[in-house]
Amino acid sequence: MSAIILIGAQWGDEGKGKITDMLGGQTDYVVRYSGGNNAGHTVVTPDGQKYALHLLPSGALSPTAIIVIGNGVVIDPKVLLAEIDGLAERGMDVTPRLRISGDAHLVMPHHRALDRVVERYLGSAKIGTTGRGIGPSYGDKVARMGIRAQDLLDPGILRKKLELALREKNQILTKVYNRKAIDLESVLEEYLGYAERIAPFIVDTRTLIWDALDRGDIVLFEGAQATMLDMDHGTYPFVTSSNPISAGACVGAGVPPTRITQVIGVTKAYTTRVGSGPFPTELHDEMGEHIRKTGGEYGTTTGRERRTGWFDAVIGRYATRLNGITDLVVTKLDILSGIEQVPICVAYDVDGVRHHDIPMTQTDFHHATPVYEYLPGWDEDISKARVFSDLPVNAQNYIKRIEELCGTKVSIVGVGPGRDENVVIHELIPRR
Repeated sequence: MSAIILIGAQWGDEGKGKITDMLGGQTDYVVRYSGGNNAGHTVVTPDGQKYALHLLPSGALSPTAIIVIGNGVVIDPKVLLAEIDGLAERGMDVTPRLRISGDAHLVMPHHRALDRVVERYLGSAKIGTTGRGIGPSYGDKVARMGIRAQDLLDPGILRKKLELALREKNQILTKVYNRKAIDLESVLEEYLGYAERIAPFIVDTRTLIWDALDRGDIVLFEGAQATMLDMDHGTYPFVTSSNPISAGACVGAGVPPTRITQVIGVTKAYTTRVGSGPFPTELHDEMGEHIRKTGGEYGTTTGRERRTGWFDAVIGRYATRLNGITDLVVTKLDILSGIEQVPICVAYDVDGVRHHDIPMTQTDFHHATPVYEYLPGWDEDISKARVFSDLPVNAQNYIKRIEELCGTKVSIVGVGPGRDENVVIHELIPRR
C-alpha cells in the first residue's frame, strides 16, 4: 500500500502536472483533492504534445490510472465537460476512468458573477483572484448553502438549493453592485443538462480510495496551487480558498493521515508567483525578465505574467516542515544555465533583525528583504542529463545546497519540459 501526496512547495506553477503525469504509469489512482479550475497543470507528452488541465487530475493522460476528483474540489461542470471533450477530440477518452465525489461542491453562475464584481470593487486592494467563482463557492460551502455534485442527481433538491442561494445572491448583485439578477429557471435548465452527462461519474470516492489502499494499490494525491497559497498557512489574504498542503489531502479526499506513506514536494530552481502578495526574492530587473521569458513564465489558466525571483530556501524549509516532505523535486534547473552567479535566499532581514524562518506577522513578511548566498553558476546545456553525475559540478552543488537548506533529499531534477527530461537521483515510487 502506498498513499503518496504530491504538493507544490512555493506559490504554485512549480511543475506538479509534469511530475504527476510522469508517475501516472506507476500509480493505480490519481486523486485531485483541492481547488478548482483556478489551477492549471501543463503536461508535455513524449511526442511533444502539450495539454493544459484545470480540473481533471494530471494522471488523466496515463491510460491505466483511475482519475478521481475528491470532495475537496469545487467543480465548474461546464469547464469539466469542455476539458473531457477537448481530450476526446485529441484521441483520449477519459470517461471510463473518471470518478467524481458526490460531496464535491459546484461552481455556480452566481459564484462567478460575485467573484468578478467583488474583485473589481476592491481596486488596489484586490487579491488577484482568477474570477472563476472558486472563492465564493468555497464560501457557500462553509456557510452551509453550497450545491454539491450529488444534488445534480435530484432535480427537486437542486431547485430548492438554487432557490435558497439566489434569494440571497440576487439581492447582493442587484442592490449592492447594481448588476442583473440571475434567472433561476435558466440556471436550472443548464445544470440539469450537465447532470445528464456527469451523473455516471458520481460515486462514493472515500470508499473507493479506502478499498484501493486496502488492496495494496498505489494512490497518488495531487494538490492544486501550493503551500504558500494555503488558506491557513500561506500569505493570507493573498491565498487560495482551500488547503493545498499535504494535510489537505486527508480532508479533501477522505483519507486518514495514518495511511499516508510519502509526501513529494515540487519546487522550481527559482521562484515565481502570480497575483498580489509578498514575494521577498522578486526581481524587477532584466534578470527577472530573462527568467520569465526563458522559463515561459505565463499562467496556464490566466495567461498572466508570473512574477519571478531567486530560490527562497526560507520558504523551502517552511514547506518541508509544514508538509512533512520526504522527497523534493526541483524543476526547471535548465533555466538557470548561463548565469554567472546564482543567489539563494538563506534568511530574511526585517528592520535589522535576521529571520531564518518566515516572520510571524504579515507586516514583517511584507518588509522582509532577502539575505543571499551566492553560488557559482554553469554554462553547459543540461537538457540531456539523466543521472546526477551528468550535471556540471556547479549545478550539482546548487542542488546539494538546496537539500541542506530545506532539510530533505532532492530525488528528481527537471532539466526540460518533457516527461523524460529529468535527472533521477532517487526513485520516487519503487518499481513493482
